[in-house]
Amino acid sequence: MLDIYLKNRHWKFYFLLIAIIIVFGSILYTNNLVGKLANEEVKKIELWAEGMRSLQLNPDQDVSLINRILEQNETIPVILIDDDGNIVDHRNIKLPKRNEDEVLKEKLQDMKDDNHFIEIELVNGKNYIYFDDSSLLKRLAWYPFVQLGAIITFILIAFLAFSYSKSAEQNQVWVGMSKETAHQLGTPISSLMAWMELIKSGEIDPQLSLEMAKDVNRLEVIAERFSKIGSKPVLKFTNILDVLSSSIEYLKKRTSGKVDFNLDGVDVENAVVPLNKELFSWVIENLSKNAVDAMEGKGSLKFLVSNKANQLIIDISDTGKGIARNQFKTIFKPGFTSKKRGWGLGLSLSKRIIENYHRGKIFVVSSELGNGAVFRIILPLN
Repeated sequence: MLDIYLKNRHWKFYFLLIAIIIVFGSILYTNNLVGKLANEEVKKIELWAEGMRSLQLNPDQDVSLINRILEQNETIPVILIDDDGNIVDHRNIKLPKRNEDEVLKEKLQDMKDDNHFIEIELVNGKNYIYFDDSSLLKRLAWYPFVQLGAIITFILIAFLAFSYSKSAEQNQVWVGMSKETAHQLGTPISSLMAWMELIKSGEIDPQLSLEMAKDVNRLEVIAERFSKIGSKPVLKFTNILDVLSSSIEYLKKRTSGKVDFNLDGVDVENAVVPLNKELFSWVIENLSKNAVDAMEGKGSLKFLVSNKANQLIIDISDTGKGIARNQFKTIFKPGFTSKKRGWGLGLSLSKRIIENYHRGKIFVVSSELGNGAVFRIILPLN
């Protein structure tokens, strides 16, 4: 399962890399076109300036060609001024019906700020042609960014839709699996209960009957847990320390004696939270069993309870092999497991129980490979 997740992450990285290359390639290509178009416009203005210069130096010449050159500029805004700064002529500038002169002067100032001008040498002085980019060139310059925004928006919408669909599908799988498991467990539980009644009525060691009763009760708890996945469980105000103590006692009897369990937080001011005891103890068991496996049946498992800012905090730390930082979130996904045997559902179920049913949070606080891990559960106090 771990290999599958690593491959998926690689594919996501390659997909993102290809998308970035396509987007930036498009931007570079468009910018190249903009640059070429801008150069062509400058050449047109230079040709226009040369026509103006030729017309003023030799007014008696055939002006038909020059007029044709001058009239070809239908898109580039230009303003012609004399040596004294007076506006002589202008082209392709939309002016309002009122305050034409003021608007034209403002436009000229903008062109001066951009330093877009061509000097025309005349016999008795100089003229200057100030120009701006055409509306087509401006639109084309903005096009890559509009394109980028549209692509990002589309990818974001597609990602959200895919995530929602995937989440809904996972929820249906969880519910179906849980209901089916509860149904399958129900039949052997009923049979065991019947056998227990027969054993009690005969001359059989009472201790055997007592141990069987414990196992039957355990099966009932498991069935009840699964039956509550997919439906909204009832939360009752419960002392978290009592639940933790009960879970730890259960785990101690079924774990290697080389594992040291420690619960700290007896003096916490308020340890009562809205809780579904059966589901929450399931989370503790999942985290503890994973910790014991990570410690290979030998080490220390500590539970630290505290409250802060109207929240109850439970830190569960072990001395196991630790978790790589890039797997802090991945380990909670369904199917993720580093074990050779296992379905990788324990932590995913735990996350669902804490976050969906108890309005809390569960995450890895810290971990280093070879130095254990610390999981944190945060629950609201009301």
